[in-house]
Amino acid sequence: MLERNWAGNHTYGALRLARPRSVPELQELVAGADHVRALGSRHSFTALADTDGVLVSVADLADPACSDPAGSGAVEVDARARTATVPGGASYGLVAAELERQGWALASLASLPHISVAGAVATGTHGSGDGTGSLSAAVAGLEMVGADGWLVRLQRGAEGFDGSVVALGALGIVTRVTLDVEPTYAVRQDVFTGLPWSVVESHLDAITGAADSVSLFTRFDDTGVRQVWCKSRGAESPSDFFGAPRATRVLHMLDGAPAESVTDQSGTPGPWLERLPHFRLEFTPSRGAELQSEYLLPRRHAIEALAVLRRLQPVFAPVLQNAEIRTVAADPLWLSGSHDEDVVGIHFTWELDEPAVYAVLPHIEALLLPLGGRPHWGKCFVAAATELAPLYPRWDDFRRLRESRDPERKFGGAFLDRVLG
Repeated sequence: MLERNWAGNHTYGALRLARPRSVPELQELVAGADHVRALGSRHSFTALADTDGVLVSVADLADPACSDPAGSGAVEVDARARTATVPGGASYGLVAAELERQGWALASLASLPHISVAGAVATGTHGSGDGTGSLSAAVAGLEMVGADGWLVRLQRGAEGFDGSVVALGALGIVTRVTLDVEPTYAVRQDVFTGLPWSVVESHLDAITGAADSVSLFTRFDDTGVRQVWCKSRGAESPSDFFGAPRATRVLHMLDGAPAESVTDQSGTPGPWLERLPHFRLEFTPSRGAELQSEYLLPRRHAIEALAVLRRLQPVFAPVLQNAEIRTVAADPLWLSGSHDEDVVGIHFTWELDEPAVYAVLPHIEALLLPLGGRPHWGKCFVAAATELAPLYPRWDDFRRLRESRDPERKFGGAFLDRVLG
């Protein structure tokens, strides 16, 4: 089939790629398949989405500006419930633009607006903020095609719902997602440079709580935190940040990458969808030639995790482009990286060198997993089910849910065999 993921490091081994144009067509395809997996925006850095059967893209079901409210591509806002039902295969960027047109907004967006709603939700992808949950936490309802081809609709509070949101595509193919929304609002973004480790260690809680969303960029070397990106709904733009001066030019977090691709850093308030992501929708996200890993740790272990990574830095420095430290609020979702824990996410942007990256990951995981670090499901990690199960209190509940929904493992694959058992 020769379809590849966004980074180009994985070639899918499926027999074919199907692009159904209607939900009934998708239902018929799933019912007749032995093995089938959903393919989103291809931003996973592993074989997560792969199958030895049929890959299914639901992108042709997703037109967020669809004017027909009965159409599968429409963004349908329920003002009374403060929710919007959106196409699972649409990108957050396109959904956000349609919500903004209708006067509504999401509480959070990930760094990249290019990723699909269903794919981001299924892997526990997140934005940032002490009081802000992951993108998955905003899910109020799901519509998916189950293993028998029937359409399943689940609402928040229903039995098994908390196990169905971050589900790695193991329970069905999601066609529509209902998200919490709020009236549109403005955000400003301010960038600061040069925050010493001593300040981070002494004031981490105050630093991450100083704006609605705070990202700290570092290489874990003695230079400390090189850049701090603050996104805030407030109107005032400070001149410094815990002693770190304001950046004097627009910055990309990766050395040598084009600054034109990042969102506005002027400190001027603007539409939420143009400030919350790190990257602009009309540009290629980040650098492209990279791999990524991330581990989400309980906040109580954040300082210890940063310290052990600083000591390990000489081991992974040759393949590290940059690292980002963010926070995410707890949620009840069974396989979420922030399940029942406020967490600190430590993200690594690696060189596009799989052998070298996978050589250093065991060293990182030997330090972070004992601290409760949960790997981001869509990024590079080496832990298998035996190491992952103790990190998730509802692990066995999810296994039982999966057995009830897909006993024949129609939605399975080699990657899920490794990480779920």
